[in-house]
Formats: sequence, structure tokens, C-alpha cells
Amino acid sequence: MSQEDHAEPEAGATTLMFEQPLNERMRTLLRLDYLYNQALYHNEKASQWGSRAAVASLIDILAITTRTDVRSEVLKEIERHLAQLQKFETKPGVDMARLGALTSNLTRLRSALSAAGAAYLQPLRDSEFLAAIKHRSAIPGGTCEFDLPDYYFWLNQDAAQRSQAFSQWLALLRPLCDAVAEVLWLTRQNGHGRKETAAGGTFTINFDRDTPLQLLRICLPAEAGLYPEISGSHHRCSVRFLQWNGLSARATQTDSDVPFQLITCC
Repeated sequence: MSQEDHAEPEAGATTLMFEQPLNERMRTLLRLDYLYNQALYHNEKASQWGSRAAVASLIDILAITTRTDVRSEVLKEIERHLAQLQKFETKPGVDMARLGALTSNLTRLRSALSAAGAAYLQPLRDSEFLAAIKHRSAIPGGTCEFDLPDYYFWLNQDAAQRSQAFSQWLALLRPLCDAVAEVLWLTRQNGHGRKETAAGGTFTINFDRDTPLQLLRICLPAEAGLYPEISGSHHRCSVRFLQWNGLSARATQTDSDVPFQLITCC
């Protein structure tokens, strides 16, 4: 699409981007994406501790997917974004090559997720090995070697063998998690940014009920020493900017005016 449609600041060395989901679906997708990236990161570490952390992330992903039909929710989001992209086909100044690439990629992800079927994670849920780790993980220190000798044995296998086994588990999750990553990227790209000032460190945001929003993003300079505390819903949000006072003291609400960038994503 056109440049102005997708221009947004990226969090980097000098800025911090804080995100607030505005509905339960977006909250679930953000958590899944976080856990999946965490699992990928730790799986690349050729150590027993890296494998432990990766398995812990995998178990958390399974817990989320057990509580709700995430696959169906993601397919609905893909359909919504495809419908939004179709509207750009008749708008002037649109990069049709980029639009076609976005549409094609979404269609591919939709096909892969649909083809996976509703029971795509059943092999993971049926695994007695993972079930035992999940059960013991509820106990502090419950995955020690004397609690789970088979887990300890697996952790002491060659790093390449552990990584291969974990990659096979992740392959079952990939259709879902790749689709989640694309949906989140498109949601962020649909953001509309504006500069705001929180008078006395507080700010209220009222949303248009005719345009449901998915995600709120607040961009602050890292050197400001502030972070936002956001509460509310998809109709109205209140923001308080808190001063970071170190680990030994509670944060306090600033009484100064705080300039920031607000990005609303639909």
C-alpha cells in the first residue's frame, strides 16, 4: 500500500514501544507469539538449560491452545485482513505488487492452517513425555532429575538430537504461529499514529465504537525513565505514566506533562 498508510516508528535503542491488547483474541495472539519466539530462541542454545526453557515455552503454548480454539480465531483474523486488503484494490496510489504479495502470503498461511486440521496438536497432547513434564512443572523445582529421570536422560543426549526432536514438535505449531505472526504484523501496520501529551502524567483515550480497535501502542523515549500503566477496554482506556525508581522502590506517577506517540491499530 502507500507509504503513509503504513508509516510507524519502530522501537529501538532510543525508544520503547508498549503494547496493550484491546480484546481477548489479541491478548491470546500476543502471548502465543511471545512464547513461540521464546521457544525458538532457547532451542538455538546448545545447552540443557536452553532445552529446558524451550520445553517450558512449548508447554505454555499447549496450555493456551487447550483453553481456546486459537486456530479458528486466527483463521477469522486472516479473513478479516484479506477483506481489508481487498478494499485497497480500487484506491489510487496503491503499490499493487506489494498488495498482491501480502494477499498471496495471507492466502498461503490460511491454506496451511486449514490443511493442518482441528487435531493438528494432538500428537503433542498425547505425548506422555510432555504430559509428565507439564504435570511436574506445576510444582516448584518439580522437574529435577530425581523427579523426571527420563527428562534428565533426554537432556543429556547430544544437543543436535535434542534440537531435532524439538524442531519436530515446533513443526506442528508452525502453521498456527506463522499465521499469528503475520496477523500481528498486519495489525501493527494498520496502526494510525499521532503525537499526544499526557497532562500531569495522565491521559484518557476514547475510541470510536464504529471502528473496533485491536491494539494500542505507546512509544516513549527510553531515556525518559517512564512507562505507561494502561487500563480499560476497546471503548475507552486510561493511561498513567509512572516514573521508574529502581528495583528497591515503588514506581510513582509523574506529575509532569508527558509527550508520547499514540498508535491505534485496527
